[in-house]
Amino acid sequence: MRHRYLRRGTAVLAVVAGLVTAGPAVVASTAAPRGHAPGAPVDLTVGDRDRPLNVEGAPLFGWRPVDRDPGELQTAYQIVVRQDGKPVWDSGRVASGSQEYVAYAGPALAPATGYTWTVRTWDRTGQPSPWARQAAFDTGLDDGDWRASWIRRTTAEADDYTLARKEFTLGRSPVVRARAYIAASHQYALHVNGTVVDKGGTFAYPDAGYYRAVDVTRQLRAGGTAVVGVQYHWYGRGQGRPAGEPGLLLRLEVDHADGTTRTVVTDGSWQVTRGPWLPAPKRNGDGGDYVEEFDATAEPRGWDRPGFDASAWQTPQVLGTHPAGVFTSLRAQETDLQFETVEPVSVTRLDSGTLVADFGKVIPAAPVVRFRDGEQGRHVAMHAGYVLNPDGTVSRDSDDNQNTNLAYGHTQRDGDQTFRSFTYLGFRYLEVEDPSAEISAVVQHTAVDDGRRAWLRTSDPGVDAAFDLMRRSALYGSQEQFLDTPTREKGQFLGDTADISLATMSGYGERTLTRQAIRQFIESQARYWPDGRLNAVYPNGDGKRDIPDYTEMFPGWIWDYYVRTGDRGVLAEAYPVMRAVADYVRRYIDPATGLVTRLEGGSGEYRYGIIDWPATMRYGHDMSTAARTVINVLGVDVLNATARAAEELGESGEGLRADAAALTGAINATLRRGDGLYHDGLRGDGSASTHASQIANAYALAFGVVPEEDRAAVSEYVASLGMRMGPMTAHRLLQALAGRPDDVVERLTDAESPGWANILARGGTFTWESWDAPETGQSHSHPWGATSLVEIQRTILGVTPTAPAGSEVAIRPPKSGVDSAAGEVPVQRGMVGVDWRRVGDGVSLTVDLPVNVVAEVHVPAGGKDDVRVHGQARFVERRDGYAVYEVGSGKVTFFSA
Repeated sequence: MRHRYLRRGTAVLAVVAGLVTAGPAVVASTAAPRGHAPGAPVDLTVGDRDRPLNVEGAPLFGWRPVDRDPGELQTAYQIVVRQDGKPVWDSGRVASGSQEYVAYAGPALAPATGYTWTVRTWDRTGQPSPWARQAAFDTGLDDGDWRASWIRRTTAEADDYTLARKEFTLGRSPVVRARAYIAASHQYALHVNGTVVDKGGTFAYPDAGYYRAVDVTRQLRAGGTAVVGVQYHWYGRGQGRPAGEPGLLLRLEVDHADGTTRTVVTDGSWQVTRGPWLPAPKRNGDGGDYVEEFDATAEPRGWDRPGFDASAWQTPQVLGTHPAGVFTSLRAQETDLQFETVEPVSVTRLDSGTLVADFGKVIPAAPVVRFRDGEQGRHVAMHAGYVLNPDGTVSRDSDDNQNTNLAYGHTQRDGDQTFRSFTYLGFRYLEVEDPSAEISAVVQHTAVDDGRRAWLRTSDPGVDAAFDLMRRSALYGSQEQFLDTPTREKGQFLGDTADISLATMSGYGERTLTRQAIRQFIESQARYWPDGRLNAVYPNGDGKRDIPDYTEMFPGWIWDYYVRTGDRGVLAEAYPVMRAVADYVRRYIDPATGLVTRLEGGSGEYRYGIIDWPATMRYGHDMSTAARTVINVLGVDVLNATARAAEELGESGEGLRADAAALTGAINATLRRGDGLYHDGLRGDGSASTHASQIANAYALAFGVVPEEDRAAVSEYVASLGMRMGPMTAHRLLQALAGRPDDVVERLTDAESPGWANILARGGTFTWESWDAPETGQSHSHPWGATSLVEIQRTILGVTPTAPAGSEVAIRPPKSGVDSAAGEVPVQRGMVGVDWRRVGDGVSLTVDLPVNVVAEVHVPAGGKDDVRVHGQARFVERRDGYAVYEVGSGKVTFFSA
């Protein structure tokens, strides 16, 4: 499996069939022994979701085969889809190893309808499994299916909080199924009979919006009055938030046991009123959020329950049946948010009576504060923050809080009441000017499966601490979209997104938020950039805006996604955009030098390429260059990643690969000093920069530009500089140092120098925007520094996915750096487990693979005679001081002397 992957199930079968129980010598058999029949498949998903309620287009089925026999593979599957127990589609037995994104191929499915499905598989000896436990999915709504009107409250407020309600009666027959389909601009909370059943944000352009489907069956009872209510918040354009217009669209379908259906839709019969928030200033000039000032004296208590007197409420403005006005198209939202109520780790009462709650770490959360003895008209000020003042109060200093006003306000009514912020922020501390307050917070982030959470424990606690910091930061920076920061901007920057996405995919097996982001950036090219660029932030309130090297990151990100997921459909969607990016880069290759020169895009400090950010993180990089080494190396990756996609989709990548080779040659011929190191580029007059930055040399190593014979010298130079790259690009430094695990560990654990250990040593609990964030007023909650967890998995644990869907992985423990490492890495086909430790002069290595995964295992050893194997493995060769084996699913242990 060296430098390639096995592309057909029959090829993989041939490899695994040759695996036998091995002692010091391994001999391949010619036929697979007949073992146990496989177990019933588990973890059934549609589009990577367990129980989706709004599937659009052909459902894409996924599952995990189960088999206790070692070295097992799926060789065939059969899927059956039913509706009300009646078969809709039977795939029949399909000879295939695919277990992900298997498309439905039956008759058209009805909208807003529930279906069940199951699957069985066959193993490598042709034995079938039992049928899987039945799973379910619902189809969603097309634009023409809604038959509901967009409504809103008539107002000119820039920060619009609106309550909307509809009271109705239900028939006496039992409710067997109820679904609410909802879209709102920009945020909403859906209430049914006094209970909040869903919360979400629809930060999208109104001509390409999102809707959600919510199961409300349990909230509705037959034979009575019911209320559906929506609290929505529209607040104009901002970072990550197009302006659009305020609006609400809802369709509620209630199915009764007698076959009747009660349908409730937004229309002119609804009632609306202003929400009980007071006008307040913006938090900052970047994000466009407003301070929340809640007025409990104006709260219409019981508004979301039957019997409430709403006679004083307004009739809504009706824009028309969807699609209407600016709201011309909706699509199903695949992502979910996950909410958890957390308590402070401590609460301190100051001499003034003010309470200061410490949540122990920076969290993206909505504060919740209960006042049991409220006093009519009393205003309580609250301040969130990242840093405490010497007197114990929460710092309001702009440098401590990302230039953001993190205040909240609550005007009390008499009696018991609770302030619940509608919009989250990133913070650690919350100060409340009421000595009797009870403080908590609701943490939110994109929903992930805890069963697919990566973990790592090594002999070095500093490595473990850095890994845990990165993993948590990646999750907390993943909300309705990937974030710049949960405090200041909340925007989905392309460069940040590519970084955070890789961390969430590798740290949590996350898929849906990444897929949404990919499609959004694809859309940005169609909306704004006919020349092949992509928007730097999308969706966004400031329209057309790009950063050249962010555009260059897109093709490599897509290939990373494909290797982790095997999602050929998204690869095909993204491929034309990748080609356009490749053509954009090609247009700026100067025929005289063969180099990408003045790659058009960006403005100010971003023009021709951001390189690293903030500016202090460039560590003297020569920004006067026109042909920048970093931009040219990224150009090589653009061409190579696009070539790989072309070849995977059955097209020729020959021209792209030739251009990548030519660009690599030009870089090595022109952008190197006499000592073989890479300088920062050529200036406009053709003269060479005299500065050889760490980032230029690290990128050349990480992307394979450095000739093999020169890699050791360039690596030595890069390592000698310590950390002279920012959190945004530091994962490329660790990638460049992958062959030097001692240096990787030093960068992860050196608390005195810039890096993750220094963040932790200075009390940081979330990755920072820059290593000098406390001194320069940069963000203390910037998830782009989390991406290096991938390099920890590769270099320290030794696990690298090498083929689509993680069907093949390389496992290669380092020969130095740490003395032991154990952990699991999520791939599409399951969890890859590794546990290795040094024993005397040898190594004990245990590998545990899911069914349908093959690994190339590198055991540190002089040769195969120095290795004992417990389990099934096939010796391949001795390479670079390792004995290399191929193994299949199950647990295999290697002992080397």
